[in-house]
Amino acid sequence: MSACPETPICADTVPVLRIEPSKGWVSLKLRELWQFRELLYFLTWRDIKVRYKQTALGAAWAILQPLLTMLIFSLFFGRLAKMPSDGLPYPIFTLAGLVPWTFFAYGLNQSSNSLVGSANLIKKVYFPRLTIPISSVLGGVVDFLFAFGLLVVMMLYYGVGLTWQALWLIPFFLLAFVTSLGVGLWLSALNVEYRDVRYVVPFLVQFWMYATPIAYPSSLLGEPWRTVYGINPMVGVVEGFRWALLGAKTQPGPMVAVSSTVAVLLLVSGAFYFRRMERTFADVV
Repeated sequence: MSACPETPICADTVPVLRIEPSKGWVSLKLRELWQFRELLYFLTWRDIKVRYKQTALGAAWAILQPLLTMLIFSLFFGRLAKMPSDGLPYPIFTLAGLVPWTFFAYGLNQSSNSLVGSANLIKKVYFPRLTIPISSVLGGVVDFLFAFGLLVVMMLYYGVGLTWQALWLIPFFLLAFVTSLGVGLWLSALNVEYRDVRYVVPFLVQFWMYATPIAYPSSLLGEPWRTVYGINPMVGVVEGFRWALLGAKTQPGPMVAVSSTVAVLLLVSGAFYFRRMERTFADVV
């Protein structure tokens, strides 16, 4: 005879999930993240809709930002300062760097504030918190595609055709994604504890842009300093985009290896630090 009374639901058969705060360094629980992939999709779609909701120009902002920056750089750095551009027309030289940079900067800005912006959601229901910064970075893919379309139009205007090297765009884009997410994980976790991080991020992005060869070529540096310059992961991304799309003679080579190594270290360390601090998010945020 069963120990449970004849009721619609037996307490002994109901699965129970007990959520307890983690202690010390914990695993990333990537399998759990995969189980919540549908939530990741909806959070990404939410960020995209919020970005363009009640805007007069909509997706045009994704094109205007790199376009206007390119015009300013072309005027001041290209025409007035006579900055070299590795034998390429300066406008397209700059735009090829601005397109991946804009994606990186957007993902960094959004992911660093993503946890604080989702405070109500974090306090009410359990889900892998990693989905929040990841969705914030993924939301910039749409803007990247629009900006990339502008770059293709500029390439046609200057008579630059695609070659087999364009296949390298995928790993270079993934490198930009990994870099943005890695730094975003660090900053988003820190922002929960120290709210002044949000004031540091705009300065960090601005400083990082001028430390990246967007308005100038990395060929101004000789070896081995050019390879060391790859410690900035976006150096490998920008120079990689120019080489893959425009056929720039400055093939990244060892620089990309250095940039990739640093980007992976940022992502792995950021993910583990995020998971370590995750137990306090609901209480502090």
